[in-house]
Amino acid sequence: MTPRKSAAPRPIKIEQQVCFSLHAAARTYDALYRDLLAPHDLSYPQYLVLIVLGQSGPMSVNEVGAALRLDSGTLSPLLKRLAAKGLVSRERDPADERRVQVSLTRAGSRTLANLADVPAQVAKASGMTMPELRRLMNTLRATTAAADEHIRARSG
Repeated sequence: MTPRKSAAPRPIKIEQQVCFSLHAAARTYDALYRDLLAPHDLSYPQYLVLIVLGQSGPMSVNEVGAALRLDSGTLSPLLKRLAAKGLVSRERDPADERRVQVSLTRAGSRTLANLADVPAQVAKASGMTMPELRRLMNTLRATTAAADEHIRARSG
């Protein structure tokens, strides 16, 4: 009997990589948000900061960073720019001088209110209905949570 040859491994294809699909989608949505936010003189990360402060109220810089998965090297200059625009205030926590509390100003709240139609514009541009977009977001949150758990389990 002659030994059986093993089949050659199948080549890896880019369209089979979830990481590439997520990367391509993220870059496309970054560009979409950049276009939608440009008339308001906001970047996408600045928009996210306004949203998280609008939904949660005043937060420490560390809490904002954790909520948005941003490190302090990225977040500090971003918050300084928002404060310079008068959209957020940054104040030392009287109970702990090491902590800086960030909150929306009135102008920040007005700007956030003016951006209320952005999610609908994103849905329309993506060719999805709001319910379809919500299902996609739920799927992405679930898979991100599962991957986070896997990473924690391997590193712990």
